Amino acid sequence: MAAEEIEILDSDGVNRAITRIAHEILEKNKGVEDLVLVGIRTGGAHLAAQLQQKIAEIEGQDVLFGTIDVTLYRDDLASRNNLAVGLTDIPFPLGDRKVILVDDVLFTGRTIRAAMEAVMDIGRPELIQLAILIDRGHRELPIRPDYIGRNLPTARNEQIEVDFDDRNTAQAVHLLRT
Repeated sequence: MAAEEIEILDSDGVNRAITRIAHEILEKNKGVEDLVLVGIRTGGAHLAAQLQQKIAEIEGQDVLFGTIDVTLYRDDLASRNNLAVGLTDIPFPLGDRKVILVDDVLFTGRTIRAAMEAVMDIGRPELIQLAILIDRGHRELPIRPDYIGRNLPTARNEQIEVDFDDRNTAQAVHLLRT
């Protein structure tokens, strides 16, 4: 039986969501002072790069950007076979900074918990906020995003897929039903 694929956001919808998130981040943090974006590998890293570009367009200032791999911080590492460990690249201190963690899809909250632990191992930020493109519910941990592109309640057996082009720009979001 083939999976049914439903387009939730097209490229214009993704761009509008990223633009809205960028404006909300700037408003809540009163600009870009001490603000850094940390994308969770891989989809979150791509979206953080897009947010960095959008914030620069709006504010006229660059925001520091880094990526973090949470593989070794996962609490389900034993149940996942052959997870490749990726590169963490945060070439600036995190101490006393406002860290915006960025991911593409928020589901159980376990990846975000792992990301917060990884960030705290690197430095002690002033605060950590969470920006996500899609919140699909089903939290297993008390994790709540600060910035959401789209709330999309799903069934546990459904999947969300964010499609990126060859330049790692988010192009669409699809719901997959089996």
